[in-house]
Amino acid sequence: MSHKLPILLLSAALTFAASGRTSAQTAAEEIGVTQISTTLQQTQPTSPQIKIPAVITQAVQATNAAADALNAVPSGPALPPVVPPTPAYQAGLGTAQQSLQAGNYRQAQKQYEALVAQNYQNPQAHFGLGLSLFAQSDLNGAKFEFSQLAALDPTGFEGPYNLGVIASRQGQSAEALTQFGKAAGLARGKVTVAVMRQVLEALAGEQTRKQDYAGLVTTLSEMSRAEPADLGLQVREAQALVLSGQGTVALPVLYAVRQTEPGNVDAALLTADIYIDQKLQSRAIRELDLATAAATDGTAKGRLLLHKAELLAAASPSKEALQAAVAATQADSRSAAAFAKLGELRFARSDRSGALSAWQTAVKLEPKNGLYRANLAVVRLSLGQLSEAAQDARSASNLSSDNATVARAQFVLGVASYRQKAYAQARSVLASSVLKAPSAEAYLWLGLTSYALKDYAGAVDALTQSNTLQPNAATRVNLGSALLAAARYSEAETVLRAVVVADASNAAAWYQLGLARRALGREAEAQTSFRTAANLGDARARSALKVKAGAP
Repeated sequence: MSHKLPILLLSAALTFAASGRTSAQTAAEEIGVTQISTTLQQTQPTSPQIKIPAVITQAVQATNAAADALNAVPSGPALPPVVPPTPAYQAGLGTAQQSLQAGNYRQAQKQYEALVAQNYQNPQAHFGLGLSLFAQSDLNGAKFEFSQLAALDPTGFEGPYNLGVIASRQGQSAEALTQFGKAAGLARGKVTVAVMRQVLEALAGEQTRKQDYAGLVTTLSEMSRAEPADLGLQVREAQALVLSGQGTVALPVLYAVRQTEPGNVDAALLTADIYIDQKLQSRAIRELDLATAAATDGTAKGRLLLHKAELLAAASPSKEALQAAVAATQADSRSAAAFAKLGELRFARSDRSGALSAWQTAVKLEPKNGLYRANLAVVRLSLGQLSEAAQDARSASNLSSDNATVARAQFVLGVASYRQKAYAQARSVLASSVLKAPSAEAYLWLGLTSYALKDYAGAVDALTQSNTLQPNAATRVNLGSALLAAARYSEAETVLRAVVVADASNAAAWYQLGLARRALGREAEAQTSFRTAANLGDARARSALKVKAGAP
């Protein structure tokens, strides 16, 4: 029987000074925050990263505010007064810092612990101890020391900031968001633009992770106001506006970016997506065409043309969509995504050999992409290249950790094995496929495979699942056949009668219905069913009539 195989569719040192902080003096020098996708789909941000700070260059003292807070009349147990560090103590801090900088983390830990014991209220000792523990992956210990840092210097942003880093590493996104928010409030107006950017990037990362897009808009807007020449920040602000449901509000921001930089790809892509969201496809396409004309390199042109193909193909796999995909591959011959889209469109337009060539190129450009390999396997299967399809399907299963992709690859392997009459292997991989991602087609082929192995009960179960997920006549006829083989004649008659009622020209269903009625002892009705099937061209029905006619 024929079966359509749909294609798988396929992103510093800490220094305390009463005069304030003027440089990046936190536990993290860089924050790795993945930006929001330019096609309106959120990507998961990476966790903020801690790096070992630079060598301490200044003596450390508690801030006036911290000293006042510690020496104030307490409501709890009495605490000793803040003791300024002696020259010997400062030398000890320097020695510990050298150990830390040299990567001797255990030695640095011991040195900082001794310094904490000598003067518990000295914040830098806690800071260095926190860094030493963090470097040894002792996040709980580092968290405690950074909490002491925050308590000893309540007006400093470094304590909350580093607590936010720890919380993010421990997967405590809500706590990280709270701590980074505190850090931003404490740093605001006291630090350089670069340091404020660092803190706000961390805050933006957690807002992205929590999908707090309204908060993200506020954070990115603050960053953009501080650095108006940074067009990338403006585009990110526009992305956040879109994700917060304010797409049209983002348009003035995007057009301002494109006035300054007409070939800005991210701004153009987002502009087009906003118009698509407004159901203005032609306007979106025109925006992409304008940006393509202004783009100065092939990679940029390729991205714009690829998105044009994607937008056009969302409506239908039209000739225009195909032409845009071809143009994308010509503009950027190293874009695996462009060749993948070309392969998808050619497949949808029944150009199997063209699809094969495109997917082969996509796989060559990204040989470790399991999704591309799975789609190549689908195309090979449709061309009858069973061994090659099976080989690509196995590779896709090994390359990918995505259940949907692995399920598709196993489906292809199962069908290829079935067609090669390796039924036991076919059933094994198809059963695994439906466990990972149930689909009507996988259950159909699992049913056919079980039938071939004479496991008729298993065939009935699988075909019933297939028909439940996607009812159609072909599946019901196969279900009827499995029910007949399982000697469940009344059930078979019910299923098959429903098929011929819906489509009286279905010869296979009439024939199977005749078999069910004969098995139930209703020969006259069976003869009528066979005769109808024979008149519709079913040779098996004519044979069934002859057999009965010749019976004694």
